Amino acid sequence: MKKEKKQKRDNWLWQVFIISFVAAIIFGLVANNLVVKLNPILASIVLLIIIFIGILFDLVGMSVASCDETPFHAMASKKQKGAKHAINLVKNSSRVSNICNDVIGDICGIISGSIGTLLSINISSLLNIDIIVVSLVLSALIASLTIGGKAIGKKIASKKCVSIIYRAGVVVSLFDFKKK
Repeated sequence: MKKEKKQKRDNWLWQVFIISFVAAIIFGLVANNLVVKLNPILASIVLLIIIFIGILFDLVGMSVASCDETPFHAMASKKQKGAKHAINLVKNSSRVSNICNDVIGDICGIISGSIGTLLSINISSLLNIDIIVVSLVLSALIASLTIGGKAIGKKIASKKCVSIIYRAGVVVSLFDFKKK
């Protein structure tokens, strides 16, 4: 039994590694190529979207880690769309939380830093301002938006976890092609 659990854990570690690697490459390629081609205002909007995605996934990760599955059983018995998926999210809370907080959240953080660097170079050359000044201000802004947003998200997640996970279950159900 112990060997089986270790094997599952080891498989999960490799899956997370591969998912993280592939997702980082895809998100990084798309975001960085997009930012290079955009003016600084549109690139800033892309940056804000990436930060928001990181905050949103952190909110879901925190919610699933602090949620009980009992309310979703009542919803599932009433055949509410997404309730069964919400139950599965909660039953697999450690994996879901890991993917939301660590994989997606951290990738968004890294990519926002990468975009910040590209944006710093853009703004510095466009406005003829020292790159160090622009980079410091932009890094501080990205950090404060990310950390502040996640702090607000954690507060919301602790109070509204059932609602958040139900909505996440509805979204996940849209991608469940087994039933369709």
